[in-house]
Amino acid sequence: MRAHPSALEDLALHGVRVLGFPTPGRIAGRWRLDRAAVEEALLDAEARGWAQQTSFGGSSGWSLTDAGRAEGERRLASELDLVGARPAVQDVHARFRPLNRRFGAACTDWQIRPDRLDPMAANDHTDWRWDERVLRTLSSVERSFVALCAELADRLERFDGYGQRYSAALRRVQAGERRWVDAPEQDSLHLLWIQFHEDLLASLGIERGTDG
Repeated sequence: MRAHPSALEDLALHGVRVLGFPTPGRIAGRWRLDRAAVEEALLDAEARGWAQQTSFGGSSGWSLTDAGRAEGERRLASELDLVGARPAVQDVHARFRPLNRRFGAACTDWQIRPDRLDPMAANDHTDWRWDERVLRTLSSVERSFVALCAELADRLERFDGYGQRYSAALRRVQAGERRWVDAPEQDSLHLLWIQFHEDLLASLGIERGTDG
């Protein structure tokens, strides 16, 4: 059975939520869409009060209004019901939750290493044993994460790419490029994980922070 392709208009709106303050080009690149068509869809969403384009700090991007967030969730819910994928997404989300706790704890340890004077001391990455333990966890979740992503990608095309990008980022981390753990400006392990989690939450209409 061929995976269901989401409508471009739905992906444009969804991309704003999942990618976080993206440009039309970034949304188009993520799902291999025509950039001009994405921009047109966003302008239409803006006219309907669902999205807005803003600039600050020399950067420009798109964000959703409350109405746009609700509209996006409505569209995703309709898509799940149309293709009968809701049980599959719910099942993946249930299995993702314990994996997410492991990953979240590892990312916290990557950023924070408590010492005698400060339980919230920043990790200066001078303790290689500490960092290697974290990296082992980030590596150990790869197989399960990629498998979950593949399950959903077999049903819904928009989930395609998460697993491959995670594996690609992990290979760079293992090659010594440690910024690929959590750098916000590239497809790092942490950024991809957050995006996948947000994709699940948006699909099921769950507020972030309530599924822990």
